[in-house]
Amino acid sequence: MARQELARFLRERRMTLSPQELGLPTSTPRRTPGLRREEVAELAHMSVDYYVRLEQARGPRPSTRILDALARALRLTPAERSHLFRLAGTSTPPPATGAVRRVRPYVARMLQRLPETGAIVTDVAYGVVAWNPLAQALLGGDLGQGTTNLARRRFLGEGQMYESSSAEEFGHIVVARLRRAADRYPHDPQLAALLAELHAGSEEFRRLWETRPVHTPGHRTKNLDHPTAGSLRLNCDVLLVPEDEQEVVLITADPGSSSARTLRRLAATVQVC
Repeated sequence: MARQELARFLRERRMTLSPQELGLPTSTPRRTPGLRREEVAELAHMSVDYYVRLEQARGPRPSTRILDALARALRLTPAERSHLFRLAGTSTPPPATGAVRRVRPYVARMLQRLPETGAIVTDVAYGVVAWNPLAQALLGGDLGQGTTNLARRRFLGEGQMYESSSAEEFGHIVVARLRRAADRYPHDPQLAALLAELHAGSEEFRRLWETRPVHTPGHRTKNLDHPTAGSLRLNCDVLLVPEDEQEVVLITADPGSSSARTLRRLAATVQVC
């Protein structure tokens, strides 16, 4: 166990995080940048004394549970998480126990700066964790409730979903991603419950699951039959947030097309509302 290096790594990561980014109160003036030690301890569900001893290179070798909790509290990327485990003397870190279901604030803010582009962020299980007003107008009003899961929408008909020409293709994409998630997070209870629900409720899902589809995120087009905007031809492009294994889906239309003009009018409407 490299105690000095581990202590230095924890201090450096703690000081790069802002309390605003994690939704912590900032009313009290801070003498140094970053989080306080007691805030990290609280986020990691450990005692302040134990965390302080780790940062002072006086602590015992932390368990995998403690290391996993620190990795989540400090918002470590997969590479940083592996480095943390190596410093603690664990050469092969176990897989992460659960998927990230909170969107990073800077990603959420980016969505709001795209007024004429529909944008959503999905986690590894296709839960919608962030969205902007145009995406809500395009994909259905229930999106704004914060409980939308696109896999449930696709295979169980849950929530409001407008007709799309790419529904069959999207089914393959959903199953491919859920299979990757199941391999990556075998002990995630929410994911396990979702997969059990889909297997029980959809013969199509069971059939696709057995085919083991493979899909790489990228560009695709679809025709959307919107109840008020009419028929739209849309482009969907995916950007990755690799540290959280989330996807940002950007929904646009070809410049100069009738769909682009409709999107612009729809965007103006939701901004006024």
